[in-house]
This record gives sequence, C-alpha cells and structure tokens, in this order.
Amino acid sequence: MVLALPRGGAPVADEIAQALHAPLDVLVARKIGAPFNPELGVGALAGDDPPLYDERALATLDLTPAQLAPRALEERTELRRREQLYRRGRPPADVRDRTVIVVDDGLATGVTARAALRSLRHRRPARVILAVPVCSPEAAAAVGPEIDELVCLDRPDPFQAVGLWYEDFARVRDDEVTDVLRASLAPR
Repeated sequence: MVLALPRGGAPVADEIAQALHAPLDVLVARKIGAPFNPELGVGALAGDDPPLYDERALATLDLTPAQLAPRALEERTELRRREQLYRRGRPPADVRDRTVIVVDDGLATGVTARAALRSLRHRRPARVILAVPVCSPEAAAAVGPEIDELVCLDRPDPFQAVGLWYEDFARVRDDEVTDVLRASLAPR
C-alpha cells in the first residue's frame, strides 16, 4: 500500500504506486507554521491526534503550543476539508498488517511526516517505509523512530529547501490530488 502525503507527495506517490502495482491512498497531515513565516513548520497535525510540535524549533523561536493553538485549530479544519475532498466518502485504506510506503515530495524539518507517521501507527501496519526524493540530514534523524525504513535519494548537507531539487516545484492543487486518486482507482 502506498500512502501519499498530499498535496506535494501525491504525484511522487502515484509514480511509486504504478511502478509497484500497489494501491494508492492519502495520509493527510497539515503543517503548523510559525506566525511570522507559515512555511516554516514548527508543528503538524494528522488524524485525530493532538498537534505534534518540534520542541527545538519552539524553544529557538520562543513559541509555545498555547500561542499556536489558533493556528492549529485552523489547520485541523483544513485537514478535515482535505480528507473529505480527497476521499469522497471512502474510508481510509485498511493498512492493518500491511507494508505501507508513505511518500512525500521531500523533508525539510520532518515534523509533518512525523505527525502523519505517528497517526498511521495507530492503524497497526506491519511495516512502515518512508520514501522521499530528498531530505535534510536532521529530518532523516527526526523521522527515524517513527519508521522501519527510510528511502531517500539525496540528503544534502547543508540542506536549504526541498524545492531546490525540482525543475518544477509548482504548488500541487487539490484537483490534481483528486485526479491522481481517481486514476489510481481505475484499472491500469
């Protein structure tokens, strides 16, 4: 089973699912960004789990979970909207006792992937593999306890940004994710 972290992970996961002839679904997680820079992930949400925060980032930026609570609530609402949109009434894939490959487009801090992976573990997969084209060495270390294996093609040090490793890093739209999922349900 291949699970994409949408939105960016959906096109990458689709390629992997096709190559492996494996079913594809999504594992929706949402980054909680710093107040002054929403792209800087200091926490994340997935499933019904409480927010997961990067304690080091919070300390460095002098932030507390209480200060981020309004943003976390907004992200929880967006998470629910996306789950409903992407699944169109389908329940989450049954991953119990299966090998699951979780795919994203890359890891900068790893906090969003960590939240998603912790949520996934509640569903009792047999084995969890995280596959990403590029990640920072710090993110690789951070996700280690949450997975059985990491497949990462490049771990540049110093790491600057995931987008630098793509010729086209345009934001993936919701309709692109739903198209990928719809196509994956059709016979190939």
